[in-house]
Amino acid sequence: MAGRAELLGRVLAQAKDEGRAALVGYLPAGFPTVDGGIAACTALLEGGCDIVEVGLPHSDPVLDGPVIQTADDIALRGGVRIADVLRTVRETHTATGAPVLCMTYWNPVDRYGAERFAAELAEAGGAGCILPDLPVEESGAWRKAAEQHGLATVFVVAPSSRDERLARITEAGSGFVYAASLMGVTGTRESVGREAEELVRRTRATTDLPVCVGLGVSNARQAAEVAAFADGVIVGSAFVKRLLDHEDDPEAGLAAVRELAGELAEGVRHRG
Repeated sequence: MAGRAELLGRVLAQAKDEGRAALVGYLPAGFPTVDGGIAACTALLEGGCDIVEVGLPHSDPVLDGPVIQTADDIALRGGVRIADVLRTVRETHTATGAPVLCMTYWNPVDRYGAERFAAELAEAGGAGCILPDLPVEESGAWRKAAEQHGLATVFVVAPSSRDERLARITEAGSGFVYAASLMGVTGTRESVGREAEELVRRTRATTDLPVCVGLGVSNARQAAEVAAFADGVIVGSAFVKRLLDHEDDPEAGLAAVRELAGELAEGVRHRG
């Protein structure tokens, strides 16, 4: 079974045709449980997200702030495995028909086997993989496997990336470019900042790929602000926090996630 990179491209293009940014949600697999994580990812999409990123929980998530670290720790203590991540991708895609990507650090994929991981992610209906810590120079084997299995390879760029570096990264990537809005880790912030807009401008000068901005967006106002200059708005920590705030009432957590997705979906349609 081929992966769904083409579906990812279609959904991003459709959002552009509608004159808006795409809304991309993130949640780690296995949080609060494997079944609960599948329900939460589905709720994101039902609430208004166009695309979902399923995180592969990691013991040393260098890009992630305390909120996602807490969720990863809960998932890991619950015994989450790569098979559970793939199941989350499969069941979320089957339930919604939406593009589902896996966001993971490189070490688990390397240990599992790049070819095996790509084949199984594609078989699960995955659209691609976001690899924030895989250097482009060392990505050849993965990109070959991903392309063979119909998966997009999304790389992360940051405000510190020089123009020459941006061009090298965007040339190697596919699907979209993940633009980190600022230097630092994931988390909600009062302001996303102007660095993000400048980074999008510089990135677009090197590629025709859509540029989606993540790190810091937590409400409709910020979503509208970012949607004014980016092709996609990525939200993670704010969704995770909604679930953490309702640990004792999973149904209330799902309702809160669905509600936030709806508010953010309105935000990307009313660009600031």
